[in-house]
Amino acid sequence: MKKKLWSGRFSESTNKLVEEFTASISFDWKLYKYDIAGSIAHARMLAKTGIIKKAEADKIVNGLKAIEKEIDANKFKFYVEDEDIHMAVEKRLISLIGGTGKKLHTARSRNDQVALDARLYLRDEIKNIISLIEKFQKTLVLLAKKNIDVIMPGYTHLQQAQPILFAYYLLAYYDMFKRDRERLLDCHKRTNIMPLGSGALAGTTFPIDREYAAKLLGFDGITKNSLDAVSDRDFIIEFLSAASIIIMHLSRISEELIIWSSSEFGFIELPDAFCTGSSMMPQKKNPDVPELVRGKTGRIYGHLISLLTTMKGLPLAYNKDMQEDKEPLFDTVDTLKTALDIFSGMIKGVKINTERIKSSMADGLILSTDVADYLVQKGISFRDAHEIVGRVVSYCVKGKRPLTALTLSEWKMFSPIFKDDIINFVSLKKAVERRNHIGGTAKKQVLKRIREIEAGD
Repeated sequence: MKKKLWSGRFSESTNKLVEEFTASISFDWKLYKYDIAGSIAHARMLAKTGIIKKAEADKIVNGLKAIEKEIDANKFKFYVEDEDIHMAVEKRLISLIGGTGKKLHTARSRNDQVALDARLYLRDEIKNIISLIEKFQKTLVLLAKKNIDVIMPGYTHLQQAQPILFAYYLLAYYDMFKRDRERLLDCHKRTNIMPLGSGALAGTTFPIDREYAAKLLGFDGITKNSLDAVSDRDFIIEFLSAASIIIMHLSRISEELIIWSSSEFGFIELPDAFCTGSSMMPQKKNPDVPELVRGKTGRIYGHLISLLTTMKGLPLAYNKDMQEDKEPLFDTVDTLKTALDIFSGMIKGVKINTERIKSSMADGLILSTDVADYLVQKGISFRDAHEIVGRVVSYCVKGKRPLTALTLSEWKMFSPIFKDDIINFVSLKKAVERRNHIGGTAKKQVLKRIREIEAGD
């Protein structure tokens, strides 16, 4: 058994099973760039404050950069007995530069080191995810512009409700993901605070310069309480919460893509490159991408609940339970980035079946609210108008008559208020255009919103 860097107090080697059970190197190696960046800043701070000599800091920095190159080139050997990325890097540093490497951990604990690495990692990934959201939003806008005149049924309870522009529908998702970006930007503010210098829980007796280290690492500020700093995982929980909302939005659009690409609806066709076939049924074209995104939503929800549950009973400050924050975080980041990226490519290739969409509204019943509004404009109360139009709808359903095909005499069977202008009033296009106000589905409003988005939202 190899000697641990912390083995002085122990008389026995670590049990092999315990070593494997407690090690995190199998997944936290992903933090190596951040661990090395943090260590370089720490070494330079130690030299600036005179805690170590400048020549020693230079030697440490050069050694750390050499280790980073080794890992980049897949020449670095990770061992379970190293426990985690922090100890693996430090042990290798000592083997490279000798006793000077042992000075790196002065005025530092793995407790503030791991908190630092997690924040450095997450602030970068938040920016990456925001970029992917913006890419997806641009795809939605392009598809909206391409199909600006397509009218589709809007739904409530998955029942046809009122006609809307397909572009208007797409911009609804644009606004959802706009809120997602805002949440991530807000999360980034609380992530970009430096815990380094907190030590194990109470700070350090050395004359460190935390502001200098924070400046080197690009943090907006430093934590004010070391006890909180090393035990805080709120920033990860907040990110997992924001990620859960993002994947929920992707799952909602996935559900619609799945339904609309079915034979029963046939509103859209997904690109072949983003679908799969059946091993048995030759005719099948399965929407696997949206189905998998819908399925992975539960996994990301699980990661949020997992970390909330881990943290709920922990006394201050650091506890080994908190090692369970990494795998949920890493998997959420990777899953979300892949889902967003693949969705951008898939949405770009969606084909719209305008004739099928139009035929789905052939009975004209989707215009019923407009007819009620027509009566209100003629002086009838909305409740009375609702009752009258309800009887019109019942007549059309029983007689299998499209609402748009009713004659003036048929309209007058239900109310003398109906005039000959009702014939041209019941029109999908006119129904859409009548909703010409901020937030409405009228083409003028949709185009205005697109211009706002293209000008910077």
